[in-house]
Amino acid sequence: MKIVQILPTFSCGDAIGNHTLSLHFQFQKRGIESEIYAERIAERLKQYAKPIEAYQNLAEDIILYHMSTGSKLNRSVTQFHGIRIMYYHNITPPSFFEPYNTEAYNSCKSAYDDLKAIADKFDMVVGASNYNINELKKYGFRCPMIALPINIPFEDYKMLPNHSVIEKYKDGYTNIIFVGRIAPNKRQEKVIEDFFYYHTQYNAKSRLILVGNYGGMERYYLRLKRFVAKNHIEDVVFTGHIPFNEILAYYSIADLFLCESMHEGFCVPLVESMIFSVPVLAYGSSAIPETLGTGGIVHTSDDSRKTAEFMNSLLTDPQKLQKIKENQRKELTRFNEERMTTQLLEFIDKRGLPGNENG
Repeated sequence: MKIVQILPTFSCGDAIGNHTLSLHFQFQKRGIESEIYAERIAERLKQYAKPIEAYQNLAEDIILYHMSTGSKLNRSVTQFHGIRIMYYHNITPPSFFEPYNTEAYNSCKSAYDDLKAIADKFDMVVGASNYNINELKKYGFRCPMIALPINIPFEDYKMLPNHSVIEKYKDGYTNIIFVGRIAPNKRQEKVIEDFFYYHTQYNAKSRLILVGNYGGMERYYLRLKRFVAKNHIEDVVFTGHIPFNEILAYYSIADLFLCESMHEGFCVPLVESMIFSVPVLAYGSSAIPETLGTGGIVHTSDDSRKTAEFMNSLLTDPQKLQKIKENQRKELTRFNEERMTTQLLEFIDKRGLPGNENG
């Protein structure tokens, strides 16, 4: 058996890149031949992947295509021989990007157009969540499908966190964090507004730390900065793009992870918060309730005053905080990368191996 993973961009540090690499290692550990091909490959990852032009397609290949954005691969991959499996990570609705980045808007729009065109071109689909699977059904996908969480290599989070960050922010303040790229679908403006009411009405000795890169979303980032300045909101920190050990440090000093995202196909930072026993308060959109499970509190209020009240109620209730942390330890068992890989291979074996009557 040879499994060939294909994706438009193979990047360091993002959820899809990490997932792809984890699967690669897991396949190899099981004695399965594994290859990765991409249009764009980060320099540090070139030892694991080759340009898509180098791929020599064989009829017996099992192709696992990671779909999340606009790319010519979305359609051309359906021309390859072998068993074709889509791993659907979801596509951000283009309307979020229209005011801020034309390229991102066009990319997501074309990706949705591609979904319609390739609905009958795959033998199987794996979705990072049931939310993703249900979306594909709306676009006409009828092949065998299964929801499996993204592989998260827990060992990576045992790296030593950046000491300087911990020293700077472990100062008695209540640290509210959100981790995720600065982007309108993440709704950092709502996170800031929530914090404003929490900070002014409940706890002046608190700060908000927004951890994430704003590359490509400079217009949205500037809107957030203007919003902070116009409303004289104090103690808001934008980290920009930072190394992984600094991200770990921010999780280490966090008292609450506050998520107001309107669209997530999975949301890895929810799981990362559980790894660090950080209580989570999250808006119940898209795949968020499914990923979070009992590992935090889901709310549906668009009123930031009400959300601030939720924040204070949670942070001042030791019993509730302890219960959430206990639940998080249980929820983390759902995301074991070896178990997820085994389930994926069992799905492929049942549905797709040559000679299988269900294939």
